[in-house]
Amino acid sequence: MLLFGIAIIFTIQSHSYHKSKFINSANFLSGGIYNSANNISSYLDLKAQNNILSEENKRLYQLLSNQQIDTSGVKVDHAATLNYKYTTADVIRNNYSLANNFLLINKGEKDSIQQDFGVRSSLGIVGIVDVVSKNYATVISILNSKSSISVKLEKSGHIGSLVWNGKSPNIIQLTDVEKIAPVAVGDTIVTSGQSSIFPKNIPVGTIIDSKLDATENFYEINVQLFNDMTNLQHVYIIENIDKKEIETLLEITNE
Repeated sequence: MLLFGIAIIFTIQSHSYHKSKFINSANFLSGGIYNSANNISSYLDLKAQNNILSEENKRLYQLLSNQQIDTSGVKVDHAATLNYKYTTADVIRNNYSLANNFLLINKGEKDSIQQDFGVRSSLGIVGIVDVVSKNYATVISILNSKSSISVKLEKSGHIGSLVWNGKSPNIIQLTDVEKIAPVAVGDTIVTSGQSSIFPKNIPVGTIIDSKLDATENFYEINVQLFNDMTNLQHVYIIENIDKKEIETLLEITNE
């Protein structure tokens, strides 16, 4: 075996054809090993990369909300004079098969999270923060019979209320839209900005059908959500920095 090995070495060194074949084979073997090692390393690094992407998205959402800039660089009225702060969070638990569904996220008081902060994903709205502890918070899902969020038709700006009838986790209902509104299948629904919780124009979904209610004054609309509410992993918590000032002013005005 020793002599056989020496013979192979001499053959490879003295013949260019054998030498090139040996180098190619060695490169193929080592390349495969390095590729496999890189794949394993990349897989183990997925969580870190997801965190990096979440932080980057947070900065972009904050920029869009506060500086009124759309993706084309043209200024639009997304948030008027409102200021919003975004915090990333992971979904620890998510209910979507009950009448009143909640989510549990891994951010709480130590992260300056408070009740009535908005929650969204990269695709659209998720819900509103309800109860907060030191390290965690529960979120009232939009798939909750007690949830009611102000939204609008993106094209016309007509306002309505986003509610859920407790049936499909992929379809939500839009009510209180006046019959004079130009409602059409495929139209996009976004947040209205009428409340102090969500900025304007966060995506919600698209209209799949509509009909007039019993009074024939308002539409009852079914909306296909952009979000897959059964598969939520990373979310963004939205804080309206001017919320207390706005609410105090409104209370004084109402008095």
